[in-house]
Amino acid sequence: MSTAPTVQPIDTLVAEAKKVLPGGSFGNMPAEVILAAGKGGHIWDENGREYIDYLLGSGPMFIGHAHPEVTKAVQTQLDLGSTFFGNNKHGIALAQAICDAVPCAEQVRFVCTGTEADLYAMRAVRAFRRRDKILKFEGGYHGMSDWALMSMAPKNPGNFPRATPDSAGIPKSVADEMLIAAFNDVDMVESLIKEHKDELAGVIVEPFQRLLPPAPGFLQALRRITSEHGIPLIFDEVVTGFRFAYGGAQEYYGVTPDLCTLGKIVGGGYALAAIAGRADIMKHFDRLEVPEEDFLFQVGTLSGNPIAAVAGLATLDVLKQPGVYDQVFKTGRTLMSALSEILKKAGIKATVVGEPPLFDVLFTDHKLNDYRDTLKGDKAIAGKFNKLLRERGLMKGESKYYVSVAHTQADIDHTIRAWTESAKELSR
Repeated sequence: MSTAPTVQPIDTLVAEAKKVLPGGSFGNMPAEVILAAGKGGHIWDENGREYIDYLLGSGPMFIGHAHPEVTKAVQTQLDLGSTFFGNNKHGIALAQAICDAVPCAEQVRFVCTGTEADLYAMRAVRAFRRRDKILKFEGGYHGMSDWALMSMAPKNPGNFPRATPDSAGIPKSVADEMLIAAFNDVDMVESLIKEHKDELAGVIVEPFQRLLPPAPGFLQALRRITSEHGIPLIFDEVVTGFRFAYGGAQEYYGVTPDLCTLGKIVGGGYALAAIAGRADIMKHFDRLEVPEEDFLFQVGTLSGNPIAAVAGLATLDVLKQPGVYDQVFKTGRTLMSALSEILKKAGIKATVVGEPPLFDVLFTDHKLNDYRDTLKGDKAIAGKFNKLLRERGLMKGESKYYVSVAHTQADIDHTIRAWTESAKELSR
């Protein structure tokens, strides 16, 4: 692919953006990151500069940008209409594909964003249990709702299980409806659930929390404890769904929740997310199946729209091809091993953490078990390292390398050179 044509200099666009956007951005990336095009595992900015893309649109572009099968499916559907508000066959087919792939999925409800999916999953277990409180884990990210933004990234973590709001504008009463536990701490979780079992509607967890893998036996213990007390377990798989395995993290780790949320990959780069799980919980979305007081009201203008549905179906067709996940894991393992060795040779205290499809480096040599351990990482060094990498043609977010099906051996080689040069400069 040739580099993207320059529309306007980035400096001009940044100045315009700062007039009309708070902070000059959409709230995701720095204002000066203005991207114009993507193909496969690469992206181009508005000045035509090319990058190896480890941002992947914050994860959705798992099979690469502008994949020909996805593009073909979307172009075909565009001539037939973009959205209808009523059912469409493609959305129904995608729901069936999710039920076939994801262990916990008996029924599916579509929404547009991961935030909505997590919000409705929490609401569904409240309706099912007729209880209010939700237990979540400190550092766990479940979207932008008031309930999700409790102890997601507290700068000064308080005492467990008290929740701390992460944003202005959240009613103080929300903290009373959330219980906070430490990720990977089985004893704490078991104690809190036993103490609050009569108040709890459910437990929500990222099975892979941001960058932290579950400790051996943690998810199994969480499943056992919640099952013993009849409390629904929600896996937030917006990030891990169809990434760690075709059946998501629940297949990868071998633990089946009662509900899960999906997003990013399942929409093929378009606005689509989903709640999936047990039929006896999902039936609360059906007015005819439950008493009026137990009905969970949910509508969305673009939910299950055919453009996103065909993009999702085309993406899943690619992921079903033999060897796809083996390739991604091989790429990720190669990169993780190389990054760890490069930083070690440079004499930089650092820990590469994550799983092969999704990892990053934290600049600390402390053991990383939960959110509070991640605070020990040197953010100033991390920021400098990321800046050096961007100068050398690697695009990533503040945290996370997303590995894609489209990344090639040439991309790996370029990345290792960029890491080596940046580590040398960092160690001076």
